[in-house]
Amino acid sequence: MTTEVTPRPAAGTGTGTGQDPVSSVRRITDDLLRRVEQRMRSFLAAERARHAEVDERAVLAVDALSGLVDSGGKRIRPAFCITGYLAAGGDPHDPGIVAAAAALEMLHVSALIHDDVLDDSSRRRGQPTVHAVSSAQHEANGWQGEARRFGEGVAILVGDLALVYSAELISQAPPQVLAEWHRLRSELMIGQYLDVAAAAEFAVDPRLSRRIAQIKSGRYTIRRPLVVGARAAGRTDLDDAFTAYGEALGEAFQLRDDLLDAFGDSAQTGKPSGQDFTQHKMTLLLAWAMQRDEHIRSLITEPGHTPDEVRARLLDTGVPEDVERHIAALVERGCEAIADASVAPVWRDELTDMAVRVAYRDK
Repeated sequence: MTTEVTPRPAAGTGTGTGQDPVSSVRRITDDLLRRVEQRMRSFLAAERARHAEVDERAVLAVDALSGLVDSGGKRIRPAFCITGYLAAGGDPHDPGIVAAAAALEMLHVSALIHDDVLDDSSRRRGQPTVHAVSSAQHEANGWQGEARRFGEGVAILVGDLALVYSAELISQAPPQVLAEWHRLRSELMIGQYLDVAAAAEFAVDPRLSRRIAQIKSGRYTIRRPLVVGARAAGRTDLDDAFTAYGEALGEAFQLRDDLLDAFGDSAQTGKPSGQDFTQHKMTLLLAWAMQRDEHIRSLITEPGHTPDEVRARLLDTGVPEDVERHIAALVERGCEAIADASVAPVWRDELTDMAVRVAYRDK
């Protein structure tokens, strides 16, 4: 049931106090994001201390997880959750929203660790991935069994640990967010499965590629975090606007990811470039390009070809420019979706600015 229909600025935004509304919005949002960081770090520190009493080896799993959390990241999901909450008039002093935002980031960390195993990726955020570090540790110590299987096994368990921790954190959030949380988690897993299956089939199907982008990445990155935030504030009347905005921006987010994988600088993105090629990911970028140039398939699937050859052929199709135009249209569509949303104008402006930052990021 909706508890707030008339839009009002969140406490601390400074509206009506003589303070610049934009600066106040950023200040209160940044403060909540700092609290999310502190919540994750204190949570993991407590877990480390608890497991250290069991066995010295047990802390290594927590340390691997903490290392990825401490390595940074864009924190997009907590940011949208918090923004949805504050735009809906939520109390910034309520610890429940901090727990919800931390749960979203912990779920994301779980997905990243598992994703790196699925994609056989060696680096994440500029650092060796969990399975790469564990494999190297196995080899260095001359342990029994296969180093690769050991590393991947450790990464699966550490990713599962992050998943467990995300569930513990969300249990401390307002209970009205749980239905959306459950949809978010199941969509993420189904999207991951579809991504793996589509890569194996490597069939040109732009509709499927778009659906995977929406389910695997877009919804759990923007749409559902926004709705989780609004529902934590007791607002369900924002579902439609936030859903339309989140669907459009989530797709734009994933399309930017596809372009960065194909043409980005790995030193800036923090992960190897061209992985979608080597892992046969049927992204919308590739699906559109392969509809225009069948030779791209052989460049990707047959040995002896380099990512640079694929990039050159992609550019020849003109598809990257089409993707950029599609991203621009998605940003416009998303911003139009919140034009009449029942939130204070300063929050519409903030969501518009976030849309641009997400769609045109360089890492």
